Amino acid sequence: MPAYVVVNVTVRDPSRYEEYKRLASPTVAAYGGRYVARGAPVEVQEGNWSPARLVILEFPDLDRARAWWSSPEYAGAKALRQTCADTQLVITEGLPD
Repeated sequence: MPAYVVVNVTVRDPSRYEEYKRLASPTVAAYGGRYVARGAPVEVQEGNWSPARLVILEFPDLDRARAWWSSPEYAGAKALRQTCADTQLVITEGLPD
């Protein structure tokens, strides 16, 4: 079953965040992931959740999503992101095909 990484990002340093995006993208692909949504405008239809920047990644399964998150390939990009943005991140399993 696919797995999804859903991230709300508040960027504090846009130039450094651009560097993060450049570094992170190949690591996502290396673990079989792909970007489903990445920073497009969000329309709140119900409730009061208003993500600053919403990013959604899809991976083949939970194991690959978790492996990417804790991988040495992603570690440098993750450390950079943590210095230039505030994030809330969850991983969830999707529905079977």
